[in-house]
Amino acid sequence: MRNAFADELTRLAGEEERLVLLSGDIGNRLFDKYKQKFSNRFFNCGVAEANMVGVAAGLALCGLRPVTYTIASFATIRCLEQIKIDLSYHNVPVIIVGVGGGLSYAENGATHQSCEDISCLRVLPNMAVICPGDAWEVRSALRAALKRNGPSYIRLGKRGEPVVHKDAPPFVIGKGIIVKEGTEVCLLSTGNMLPNAVEAARGLEERGVSTRVVSLHTVSPMDEELLAHAFSNFRVVATIEEQSLLGGMGGSVAEWLADRKPQKACLCRIGAKNEFLHEAGGQEHARKIHGLTPERIAEKVVQKL
Repeated sequence: MRNAFADELTRLAGEEERLVLLSGDIGNRLFDKYKQKFSNRFFNCGVAEANMVGVAAGLALCGLRPVTYTIASFATIRCLEQIKIDLSYHNVPVIIVGVGGGLSYAENGATHQSCEDISCLRVLPNMAVICPGDAWEVRSALRAALKRNGPSYIRLGKRGEPVVHKDAPPFVIGKGIIVKEGTEVCLLSTGNMLPNAVEAARGLEERGVSTRVVSLHTVSPMDEELLAHAFSNFRVVATIEEQSLLGGMGGSVAEWLADRKPQKACLCRIGAKNEFLHEAGGQEHARKIHGLTPERIAEKVVQKL
């Protein structure tokens, strides 16, 4: 995902001369091509994420289109106040890019794990929270966010994630993408859990359960039309995310559901446990502990049928 982001950002910088990249002291080699072409539009703000957000807000108020980039936990939680006041309150067009969302940096421990960022940012007025499902969606998300007149958060995985789409799918902020059709179960995946959702759907199909897969890449604003159709036509609607079960995409769907009359489908929320991992291990190890493997996802859905 991050390589696709760097490549697309460099391409877009050639089209939009107002685009400016601010880095929180990471990605120096990643952005070599960008810096070679647009050295006057790159600023390493150091390990000072809150200040980076303030600088980005000032640049945006001067008519530029800043993009900030650093590890997701530092891009969001560390500077939440600045995001709230400098960006959301003033409704300025700054794109926050958080790399290593969820458990991508699991081996680095709680400091680098980011399972609360969606929860925190989705409640801010004017903020779009976008979690692309693969490299193609990353490219489309960046292009779409640059067209917004307000702030956006784009949550990336790390690198090496499977590519789900064959090419760039139709991408609209606030509208989900149907990856696979089905009639009994609807899997709503956000972010880098999309490949696991596709694998879980295969497992369900092998059990005779017809399964739709949706990349619900935008957590805020939600695709309410898609939700209304899913809950009125399927037996189970499952939300799948590499983020805490508290307040994330599943929480957003639950809030939406709570304000409506009883629906045909029941809701199954699948996400990270609300606890810290006090052991070493990579992303796949952490996913097993949290029950986010394709096999466990399928099992949890079957239990709801």
